[in-house]
Amino acid sequence: MTAEHTEAVVAAFEKTADPRLRELLAALTRHLHAFVRETEPTMAEWEKAVDFLTATGQTCTDTRQEFILLSDVLGVSMLVETINSAEGGTESTVLGPFHMTESPVRELGANIDLVGGGEPCVVSGRVLSADGTPLPGAVIDVWQADGNGFYDVQQPEIQPAGNGRGLFTADDEGRFRFRTCVPSPYPIPTDGPVGELLRATGRHPYRPAHIHFIATAEGHAPLTTHIFVAGTDYLDSDAVFAVKHSLVQDFTETDDPSLAREFGIPNPFRHARFDLVLTSVRS
Repeated sequence: MTAEHTEAVVAAFEKTADPRLRELLAALTRHLHAFVRETEPTMAEWEKAVDFLTATGQTCTDTRQEFILLSDVLGVSMLVETINSAEGGTESTVLGPFHMTESPVRELGANIDLVGGGEPCVVSGRVLSADGTPLPGAVIDVWQADGNGFYDVQQPEIQPAGNGRGLFTADDEGRFRFRTCVPSPYPIPTDGPVGELLRATGRHPYRPAHIHFIATAEGHAPLTTHIFVAGTDYLDSDAVFAVKHSLVQDFTETDDPSLAREFGIPNPFRHARFDLVLTSVRS
């Protein structure tokens, strides 16, 4: 099909009132048409693509977002995060498909592992501005899979709602801490269209062990990030391409009875220490 056809479609959007929407639709049309001209899909292939996208939408529920998962495995989520990340703070990474329910408010030091079975650990650190100033009252939203690699929304009959999740407020010195279990590598859901795609392309579905964070503070840009467990499998082949070297943290084995008593955790335990650095919002 000729370039005139593509430009006719682009012209159909010229009356779009929102200039950014007009720009996005024009670029999408040109790139999509270029892809079709390059690959020349058959009608059967095009119908398969439409069926795949339809099934992706039908798989979405209140607690599962298959389109985010598709964006993740295509590397688009990570690309959007990288484009929008601010320099000078902790590096960002993908939101992932399981931030689909509200984290319960918890006191500093609380245990988010409500089912047990994993190796006990403490996660602690500070929320700071890029110049090193502590950010008291910063809010830290945390979520992770259990010791077997499942999120609460994946196992509502086994895990209580809110397991592996917590909403914490940093203290007057910007400090936070909570108890949990050391996360383990796990496969992303493969019982839907995204799993079909991975099998068809010979890709594994595994993610390295990690904990999710969203940190917010007044006057600062929100930060969405992970910490990854040093030494875990799949750091070099994350199914969603989200690993950044600066986010890999040691979960140090600690044998200190007095510190264990302070944290309210069995001894010995693992301890991960790191800071979340936010960038200021420019006025």
